[in-house]
Amino acid sequence: MSLSPQEWEKEQHRVNEVVVEVDKKINSMKYHLDSLKTDIVDIRKDFWEDVRVNTDEPHDLIETFVSIKQQAEFLSERERSHGHSHYLISKLKRLKRSPYFGRINYRFEGEQEENPIYLGIASFLNEDDEFLVYDWRAPISSLYYDSLPGKAEYRTPEGNVKGDLTLKRQYIIKNSEIKGMFDTGLAIGDELLQEVLGQNSDSQMKTIVATIQKEQNDIIRNETSKYLVVQGAAGSGKTSAALQRVAYLLYRYRETLEAEHILLFSPNSLFNDYISTVLPELGEKNMQQTTFQDFVERTLELDLNIEDPFTQMEYTLSQEKKPGYEARMKGIEFKTSKDFMELLDQYLQRLSETGLLFHDIEFSGRTIFTAEVVNKWFLELDSSSSIPNRLQLLTDQLLRELKRFARKERKAEWVEEEIQYLDKETYLKAYRKLQQKHKKQFSEDAFKDLALEQDFLSKVVVNSYLKPIRKYIRDMKYVDFLGMYEDVFKGSSCDNSNLWQELCNQTLQSIEEGTLFYEDAAPLLYLKEKLLGLYKNTSVKHVFIDEAQDYSELQLALLSILFPMSHMTLLGDFNQAIFAHSVNGYAALNEDVHIEKETITLTRSYRSTKQIVEFTKQLVLNGNEIEPFNRNGEKPHVTIVDYHTKLSPLTIITIQSLQNKGVHHIAVICKTAEESVEVYNQLREEVQVKLVQKESSTFDNGLVVIPSYLAKGIEFDAVILYNASTDVYGREYERKLFYTACTRAMHELFINVCGEMNPFLREVDPKLLDLQIID
Repeated sequence: MSLSPQEWEKEQHRVNEVVVEVDKKINSMKYHLDSLKTDIVDIRKDFWEDVRVNTDEPHDLIETFVSIKQQAEFLSERERSHGHSHYLISKLKRLKRSPYFGRINYRFEGEQEENPIYLGIASFLNEDDEFLVYDWRAPISSLYYDSLPGKAEYRTPEGNVKGDLTLKRQYIIKNSEIKGMFDTGLAIGDELLQEVLGQNSDSQMKTIVATIQKEQNDIIRNETSKYLVVQGAAGSGKTSAALQRVAYLLYRYRETLEAEHILLFSPNSLFNDYISTVLPELGEKNMQQTTFQDFVERTLELDLNIEDPFTQMEYTLSQEKKPGYEARMKGIEFKTSKDFMELLDQYLQRLSETGLLFHDIEFSGRTIFTAEVVNKWFLELDSSSSIPNRLQLLTDQLLRELKRFARKERKAEWVEEEIQYLDKETYLKAYRKLQQKHKKQFSEDAFKDLALEQDFLSKVVVNSYLKPIRKYIRDMKYVDFLGMYEDVFKGSSCDNSNLWQELCNQTLQSIEEGTLFYEDAAPLLYLKEKLLGLYKNTSVKHVFIDEAQDYSELQLALLSILFPMSHMTLLGDFNQAIFAHSVNGYAALNEDVHIEKETITLTRSYRSTKQIVEFTKQLVLNGNEIEPFNRNGEKPHVTIVDYHTKLSPLTIITIQSLQNKGVHHIAVICKTAEESVEVYNQLREEVQVKLVQKESSTFDNGLVVIPSYLAKGIEFDAVILYNASTDVYGREYERKLFYTACTRAMHELFINVCGEMNPFLREVDPKLLDLQIID
């Protein structure tokens, strides 16, 4: 609906008024910031002058410590206030550039007057505490996303509020000036989406709260589901909705929920950088972020190298003709399933009766407690108790036995020698402790003094040397959980087929050579948790798993065990399940009727043009369910050449043509890391290009060469698939990998083929492609 010039003038006048109020607030905050800065400089300069330092007597030392602590806390408080004020000013500056993006007029039930509600990325009040802008996460703001004009209600913590929605207006405001404005009866008008989605991509994900759709808003504001499963097509806004959900939860539960109570499992470190600016731009701190790889490495605490999922992916894509491939693939499938979990549970039950495997506990090359003795003590404990409880009792017993050993060891010759080499500081510290402990009898008899001193110093020496052993026991490092995992593959836990034996030999050989297969990491951590029971995290209240389709049944079950108090939000796409182990996890969870969960499906794809989506939806099963957003562009370009040597020149010509048009965020997507390195070396002689590898931790704008599996979750203005021939993407399980690569393109997609097109391309309606053959 078009608006009159008078209405435009009126709305711009209000924007100007809000900007004036924001400027007032910024100036006030800057004055406060300068004052804080002066305080901090003065405190740092005069820090030691304001502290009374006296170390002559014990009570003077305590007074000095308290004085330093108070001064340090005062400085720290000033620094925190300075940081917070600086953060508020940056948020106000963003608000000044674009104060709000939406407006609703709402008449509360029983009232005659309409209330104009303006929505922005943060609330803003004037000097009279009147709302000039409402935070997009406020309860009343949900009307903008969910409701059509007419009768409408919204939910608050106190209950539902009813009324009439009489107007919904959307704005495009840049540098405090209204560039676009329109009324709509839809949740979000296509005009605003066209404006936002038509822009070029960036090296970091955009913050778009103005274009949240109703189904995305259902994800963001869900507060009840223990498991929230989001199945969404490529480009449907899953990750954006997840990050906006984090921001909403931090806003909704701001009294009890902090950013450190939320944990995101992301696909790789590159992705962490890609999304790093979203939450800060929404006015919140970033939550904890990790990858599953980093998490298991940190929790397992092994001296082994743990294979990462991308190395595993490279193996599955390029080693098909190597000996042992079939056994390895069978192992990946089995070790990531719940069937393997059940096998491990059965194994643990047997261990409960026959005993565990332990390491010898050694000290200075001597064995204090043998593994056999430790196991004997374990078996003497009540067998009806759980293994973790019995191990805790065993740990207590070992610490008591260690104390007995320490008392005997004090008389050893080596202790006498070590006393002679004690440094002066340690000696004086021990001497003061001895004086305080034996005030009455100390110094009454010189001989007794000497004996007490000798006994005390020998205790200090022995305890110092045994400190690492005590920690070793407390941390239960004496439990040989890796040895027990290996034992699973040494016994007859499964069938005795040749394939199983080969699988077992591969596993044991890899561990012996110092590497743990990626598919072994989760079951090993599961075994360790079942044995020790030490790793449950009750402080994390929300776990987000992005690219959840890449998680196995066992991995998802393990995370549920390790984060028992958490709500879980899982975001994935069946059509992008590209890892060998991902066929059974996300789908099984989604289909499990026994799990308390809610599933939300996003079928509309916003990332790519209509022409690209119409093409990519034909590559996968049930692709007809994907709905393209009505943003037009060019058909995907497919170019066929007859020799491999022509691919590089073709790619360079395409890149230069795009750059001449002003397109600079371009990805040349190769299937594997090996192919990416080869292509990068060819291209860098002609164009400025960067190579993205699994070790990459930052995401830069510009031209990149990237393996297909690292491009997941990221979008580019233009994508060039370097070689999509049947030799490269010819196997059925590579269909989803090819689909994933194609769906990274926002505006233009180029697919180069050397020789014969892959079978997935051949299935596509030729009318959807711009096909060219170069002889």
